[in-house]
Amino acid sequence: MSRGDEDTAAGSRGPDGARGDAEACIAFTGGGTGGHVFPGLAVIEALRERWPGRIVWIGSGKEVERRAVEAAGVEFIAIPSGKLRRSISLKNVGDAFKVAAGYLAARRVLHELRPALLFSKGGYVSVPPCMAAASLGIPVFTHESDLSPGLATRLNAKRAERILVSWERTVDDLPEDRRGRAVAVGNPVRRAIREGNAAAGRGWLGFADDLPIVLVLGGSQGARQVNELIAAILPELAGKARVAHQTGPGNAPARPADGGYKGFEFVSAELPDLYAAADVIVGRAGAGTLWEGAASGKPMVFIPLGSGSRGDQVENARLLASRGGAVCLAGSDATPAALLAALEPLLTDPAARAAMAAAAGETARPDAAAAIAGMILDRVLKGSTR
Repeated sequence: MSRGDEDTAAGSRGPDGARGDAEACIAFTGGGTGGHVFPGLAVIEALRERWPGRIVWIGSGKEVERRAVEAAGVEFIAIPSGKLRRSISLKNVGDAFKVAAGYLAARRVLHELRPALLFSKGGYVSVPPCMAAASLGIPVFTHESDLSPGLATRLNAKRAERILVSWERTVDDLPEDRRGRAVAVGNPVRRAIREGNAAAGRGWLGFADDLPIVLVLGGSQGARQVNELIAAILPELAGKARVAHQTGPGNAPARPADGGYKGFEFVSAELPDLYAAADVIVGRAGAGTLWEGAASGKPMVFIPLGSGSRGDQVENARLLASRGGAVCLAGSDATPAALLAALEPLLTDPAARAAMAAAAGETARPDAAAAIAGMILDRVLKGSTR
């Protein structure tokens, strides 16, 4: 048998010498929003540098979710998913059946895949796979991006060997019997986000480099409140800034594109370049925007979603603001006048921008994806030697 044949029979080794079985599998789950998908893809990106085995994503039937996962070259399997609600609603009855169907489907998928580990990035679709994995004796790791764990993470944490969180403070807020399994690692961010090209971003926007650029992000679905606030202050920003405005699917730009404004419903491959080109970021305070903005080292003005939500965005925004890395305009504070007042010193004073950018950058954990990938790999290899 040749050396090559020996390596094939025994399993290949990654660049750092870690052995990986090409037939082995690691499963990921999570979805509902980009905030649940893109951090997981960042972990997969880091994992692939060290491990050549099969990786599968178990998600919902949302096409935007499937496209994001498959665009990263990851196998995607959809299962039924029902939304988890705290409120009393007749919709809970139908969703209970969907959750049950999701559990049965996830159990069939996991029984067939027999993954060495299931990594959950949260979202309601992740609960049935975590339940199914636990029933099959498959180890579960779960990660929470927000300051306070959502309902899905709280349910998944009951079954998880490792509870990974983004903020140190989150560990202290967990039930006492779970803190020993928890570790703060930051929120994983795709490498491309930190490697954007500012000139390419300005070129895509059609903007000159003589004025600061305000990048407005409303999340994957857009945000009507943010759109309305930006539209209200656009006349005041003339001659002071150029505005790149992600409006969300089906939402028209605030005005036709010109040298000072460009609106677009959604952006994907160009996003890293837009982050690089931006001088200030305005948007919701979802974990994705917060941590990607921090990783890009940009000052941020947050208009967090409050009414109708569990308040996680307000908590995220206020915590970063308390560290000097952002301005938080929550609730009744989110007015056109207040937004303009928050932006003007950042647009006119490069030193103020630099100070806030530095504070935001100190929050970022550029090693988060690699650290999580290392924990996953250590557990997988530990299990393979039993």
